[in-house]
Amino acid sequence: MIAKSLIEQLVTDFCASEHPDYYIVDVAVHPGNRIVVELGADEGISIDVCVVLTKHIEAHLDREVEDFELEVGSAGLTSPFKVLRQYEGAIGEELEVLRKGGVKEKGLLTAATAEAITLMVVRMIRPEGAKRKQAVEESLVIPMEEVLQAKRILKF
Repeated sequence: MIAKSLIEQLVTDFCASEHPDYYIVDVAVHPGNRIVVELGADEGISIDVCVVLTKHIEAHLDREVEDFELEVGSAGLTSPFKVLRQYEGAIGEELEVLRKGGVKEKGLLTAATAEAITLMVVRMIRPEGAKRKQAVEESLVIPMEEVLQAKRILKF
């Protein structure tokens, strides 16, 4: 079986030398040597770069020694985030975050670090003595270990 670390190194080297704005979101080597590489970039992924990267990986692997299937593409726009750089690229965008315990939060991503993300959420709160609830913005810090899944909310 082809080593995942070999594929990661090939992709890292390619991105560092050819396209420094690209980064690895995920690399998986499934049974039967089905290799799936997901890339991310702040400005979007070019299909031409995916083709060049595919040829780069194929040039370093020998089908005569070990056959493989290779798929190189971008992490989908609505796919859950997997790496910190995806969060950093989504600052200023609206996210849906599933937390441990099944709690969902929706809000504007204002900050992201390896330790936590910060969302600006709108809560409906009834002020003391008022009859109706009012919308109040609050900053919510969510530790990364509490985040089960986070993805963009697309509005058309």
